[in-house]
Order: sequence, then structure tokens, then C-alpha cells
Amino acid sequence: MSRLRIAQAIAALTLIFFGVTACYNVTTIDLTSDVTIDREVSFAKDIIPIFEQNCAISGCHITGGQKPDLSASQAITSLTNGNYLDVAAPENSELYAWLTGKRGAVMPLSGSDPEINAFVLAWITQGAQNN
Repeated sequence: MSRLRIAQAIAALTLIFFGVTACYNVTTIDLTSDVTIDREVSFAKDIIPIFEQNCAISGCHITGGQKPDLSASQAITSLTNGNYLDVAAPENSELYAWLTGKRGAVMPLSGSDPEINAFVLAWITQGAQNN
């Protein structure tokens, strides 16, 4: 393959890459927040209501929708089996990365919420228990 062809291929791939990534609103959120969670976080009482109000809604993270399935009956299984949680390094958890915009578009799509982020991070830090 000639140098010209290689240069053309690289240019084409670069245009494709930037064209695809321009479709996403990627934002990294400043994690310095005044929200502090200083109590045990309950999956059933704290996290599931967050998922139900913001994630497990029509067209989003429900059965048959986007992964992971965050409906109340499937959330813990989906998060655990899908490797979305890293209790050894909670800030590196896939779930937390989506919430903070490190993985792609900030979730939920309505915008980042420091309180949601704090609760989810505290829950993962506390061992991501199904409590």
C-alpha cells in the first residue's frame, strides 16, 4: 500500500471517528461536591428509588431496553453480572463512570446530580450490598 493510500485511510478513519463521537454529549463532571453521605446506604431504600425515578423508565434501563436493566427486580443481578461495580475501587466502577460522564454521556440524561452520584458512590464504597 502506498503512502498516499495510507494517509487517505488514516484521514478517512479520523473523520469517521470524529463524526461518530460528535453525536455524543460527553461531559466530565467536577467531582468536588458538598454532598456527603455519612450513613449506611440501603440498596432497597436509597438506590432502587433513584433507579426507578431516573433510569428504569420507558426506553431506558428496563427489561428489553439499554443495559444494565435497572428495574427493581433485576438491578442487582444486572449490575453484578455485568461487571458494573468495582468495590475495590468504587470510583472506577462502570456505573459511577456513567453517572459522572467519564464513560460517555452523563447519566441520567436529564443531567448529573451530585446527590445521586454521592449515594451511588457511597453504596459501592460500602460494598454494593443487596440490602
